[in-house]
Amino acid sequence: MLNRILSGDFPRSKLLAAILLAILFGLAFAPFLFPGVKALSVAAKVLIFIVLVASFDLLLGYTGIVSFAHTMFFGIGAYGVAIASIHVGPTWSGLAVGLAGALVLSFVLSLAVGLFSLRVRAIFFAMITLAVASAFQTLVSQLSEITGGEDGLNFKGPEWLRPSHDFLEAPLFGVSVDGRLLTYYLMFVATVLLLLVLLRIVNSPFGRVLQAIRENEFRAEAIGYRVVVYRTTSSVLSALFATLAGAMLSLWLRYSGPDTSLSFEIMMDVLLIVVIGGMGTIYGSAVGAVLFVIAQSYLQDLLRLGSEAASSLPMLAALLSPDRWLLWLGVLFVLSVYYFPTGVVGRLRAGAALRRLAAQGGEA
Repeated sequence: MLNRILSGDFPRSKLLAAILLAILFGLAFAPFLFPGVKALSVAAKVLIFIVLVASFDLLLGYTGIVSFAHTMFFGIGAYGVAIASIHVGPTWSGLAVGLAGALVLSFVLSLAVGLFSLRVRAIFFAMITLAVASAFQTLVSQLSEITGGEDGLNFKGPEWLRPSHDFLEAPLFGVSVDGRLLTYYLMFVATVLLLLVLLRIVNSPFGRVLQAIRENEFRAEAIGYRVVVYRTTSSVLSALFATLAGAMLSLWLRYSGPDTSLSFEIMMDVLLIVVIGGMGTIYGSAVGAVLFVIAQSYLQDLLRLGSEAASSLPMLAALLSPDRWLLWLGVLFVLSVYYFPTGVVGRLRAGAALRRLAAQGGEA
């Protein structure tokens, strides 16, 4: 049963399995284990980035395609939900219309970009996607009547998903059971299901062909696979999953704007998370997203405590200033790449494989 659920792609490392179970249960019970507005927002951001990074890993880690247009599809999902909720109405039908419209637009754009650009060399494709993403961001900023311009769009979701909607009069274990909590658990279920679907995709014959293309495109073409078709299909699937992640973000924030869903910084964060977690491992998106988002959210608080503790040493206190959190985040990234060149998941799997080989050699 578990083999079917995980599509045969087990962690292959006891430590990795323990980490993944800890992440699963931590996110499942986050509202009760870590009460507070900030902690819940961090957990929700982790869920969103898990889906977004896993969708990008399908493109980069499994197919070997570098695309800078991924946040464009992320933004389409966010704006689709926001625009439909305003014009159709803050209802479930409005949410469905916005999500469907966003998926259709992402499908058309990703198909067009794939068909016209994937025949060129990798570096030129990356530059084309960067140009397309920049043009789309500029277009969104200028269409203020539709998108709200630089200010973005505030909207209301379905009544059941609003923070003001209480399902229970009294808190449950100290947590209010309201629309905010329901939204979180809808996102949690969606994240788990989407990851399982992605695991099924990458472990299917289609996924094996993608990996063959990544390793040697010319050999894959020589044995009869139409590389452009497979790469285009991978690009479209990746875009659709990114669109769903954008819809989750918009639904959680009840807001969509250029800075929250289309910014190039998000693209850089996704690249960092893929490298930290491990390329070509869907599990890496979960591990990398947890590590990165927690570091991004709480590093300033830790530095503030360190700076106060080192107040007697002016140089050290200045170095640990919360204003320098980006510096320390960069240091942590460099260290993670140095000690985990194949990502956390890749390193743990390689270590487990070496231990198994050593055990087999000892038995022999």
